[in-house]
Amino acid sequence: MNSYTARPILFITGLSGAGISTSLKALEDIGYEVFDNFPLSQVYALLNEEGTEDQPVALGFDSRTRSFSPENLTKMAFDVDAHLVFLNATNADLQRRFSETRRTHPLAKDRTVTDGIIYERQSLTPLLEASDTNIDTTGLSVHDLKHLIDAKFSLDATKQKLALSIMSFGFKYGVPREVDMVLDARFLKNPHWDSALKPLSGKDTEVQSYIETDTNFEPFYQKVQDLIDFLLPNYTAEGKKYFTIAFGCTGGQHRSVYLTEKLAAHIKKLDYPITIRHRDL
Repeated sequence: MNSYTARPILFITGLSGAGISTSLKALEDIGYEVFDNFPLSQVYALLNEEGTEDQPVALGFDSRTRSFSPENLTKMAFDVDAHLVFLNATNADLQRRFSETRRTHPLAKDRTVTDGIIYERQSLTPLLEASDTNIDTTGLSVHDLKHLIDAKFSLDATKQKLALSIMSFGFKYGVPREVDMVLDARFLKNPHWDSALKPLSGKDTEVQSYIETDTNFEPFYQKVQDLIDFLLPNYTAEGKKYFTIAFGCTGGQHRSVYLTEKLAAHIKKLDYPITIRHRDL
């Protein structure tokens, strides 16, 4: 066994604006030695330094990193047995983040931010496909992302209780990549076709009452709750640290939102750390 495999090594990469810096700060807070935009040519030397063999390390790489390329980074991750983490987000969310911070995209100094996002996404596709973990940060706050990183990569498994993330989404906008379980609610009565309910969401009591009139709702929800009640203690015993459940409906506004809120309320009573996210609301 070489010296690289004696401790956790994380390579954090992904799209500019998707949360690389925030993730590295979260990893530093939980005990990793962190390096951001470290030159690729120096990584082998860094990881072979005497006296650091037991220190967990996280290195951040993006398009600005010297000698960066998807091929180089993938090969290096394989060579040093690093866990490759790719941070992703929708074009619209990345555009909004760049607009809020008034930053230019690193690959679009003389072009629009949108051009830079599209170009970078295309060029990093091989890296996304090679990643061990793909985290979609669309709609996540800084706090939510830090919580997620802590749950996934905590160094103290004995103190880290199974953390859950429950989200809603619309199938017409695509299935989220990072989930462990997808539950399809499109068979339930759709409030979208009621003109009074259409502008509301699954957080509104009128919509919730309408969905509950479907005779399939209660049996479906009860089966889901029973399954989750069965899985959580077993996942905890197996050592799993993070579990993501996603409810999907057509647009991600009504049925999936209500189911997410209802199941989240139940899980909170079981005293599990939980993050709620409505991707398309």
